[in-house]
Amino acid sequence: MKSELELRGVQQRFHARGVEGGYITAVDDVSFTLAAEPPQVVSLVGQSGSGKSTIARNVLGLQKPTEGSVLYGGKDIFKLSRAEYDEYRRDVQPVFQDPYAIFNPFYRVDRVLWKAVKKFGLTSSRSKGLELIEESLRAVRLEPENVLGRYPHQLSGGQRQRIMLARVHMLRPSFIIADEPVSMLDAQVRKHFLDILLDFQREHGMTTLFITHDLSTVYYLGGEVMVITKGTIVERGPVSTVMHEPSHPYTQLLLDSIPQPDPDNRWSTRINVDAVEELDDSTPADAPKPEAPIL
Repeated sequence: MKSELELRGVQQRFHARGVEGGYITAVDDVSFTLAAEPPQVVSLVGQSGSGKSTIARNVLGLQKPTEGSVLYGGKDIFKLSRAEYDEYRRDVQPVFQDPYAIFNPFYRVDRVLWKAVKKFGLTSSRSKGLELIEESLRAVRLEPENVLGRYPHQLSGGQRQRIMLARVHMLRPSFIIADEPVSMLDAQVRKHFLDILLDFQREHGMTTLFITHDLSTVYYLGGEVMVITKGTIVERGPVSTVMHEPSHPYTQLLLDSIPQPDPDNRWSTRINVDAVEELDDSTPADAPKPEAPIL
């Protein structure tokens, strides 16, 4: 039985000058559970500054919450033993936004793959390690001869991002934490990337927490979605339900912010995020919103 990944009452505050109380709250009382079985795709969607990436850092163990817990198999990840934390690092793998910043420009891209092989003892010999690397590259639609031996600047952003997916494929984790992974990719490569995540779910039983501001990618992936604003999750449910029958004004605002591919159907109203966020949760999603400068 695979372990669950749970956030329980997580709050993250940062010290800040010039603000009331001397700190800002980036994440406020967030709780949710990611189940490894059955594998699923859960999207976390919200505008920039809503707390999405902070939650990713909490889950990955890069930022200890001010309050609350991140639990793996019922244990607080910040209290795991060395051996338990190594298991956690293998079982919960990240894919970050910038596919170039991940790599050290002084080393060939092979290095990030070989380090995973050696760190986690994936094979017993170098020849088998190379076989595993080539198999994983092909699984993410890359030809090994086109990428191995090259430096990061010699590859496209899509190729660099898919190398990180190949690393995930090698490790076969239960969970993938993907933080805005397609925001720097063009439309065609973006689709390939999302299809690979869905393949990982179906074929290898991986659950993905997909963090984004783009509702179109959320709709493409399907599954469950959580909507976050100002560090608080305001709506959650199946993607089809949340998209077609939003219950919170902020969710409706996100949907209204999607441009229509019709030059005759341009925006005629102005969007005010602050005004919408101040509305009570019980306010109907179709309630009129005050005008303000377009975002």
